[in-house]
Amino acid sequence: MTGPHERGRSGERRAERFLRGRGLRPLARNYRCRGGEIDLVMLDGPTLVFIEVRYRRSDRYGSAEATVTVPKQRRIIHAARHFLSRHRRFADRPGRFDVVAISGHAAEGPLTWLRGAFGLD
Repeated sequence: MTGPHERGRSGERRAERFLRGRGLRPLARNYRCRGGEIDLVMLDGPTLVFIEVRYRRSDRYGSAEATVTVPKQRRIIHAARHFLSRHRRFADRPGRFDVVAISGHAAEGPLTWLRGAFGLD
């Protein structure tokens, strides 16, 4: 039996494989700064994509994508700005925030890719 941390990592690995299979190229995993974290940073053609991976074993108390609340979005946006300040070569690229939501078993449950799930509003 695995704990929640390992199930989350398993979900992130699955999400990355899924996105790579759709042509995205990885740049960073688990990018952290004070005040935020980004699970995956990838390129989709010229577009820089900041990806939040959410896993829920059950939808009983809400879907995985519903857990990306406005405060969570703000932390991701903060981390994205930090990433861009440290990696200026990407600063002029178009960008987007995606969510990959996984329900059920992290390795096999349904996976939903929400492109442009939120913005800088």
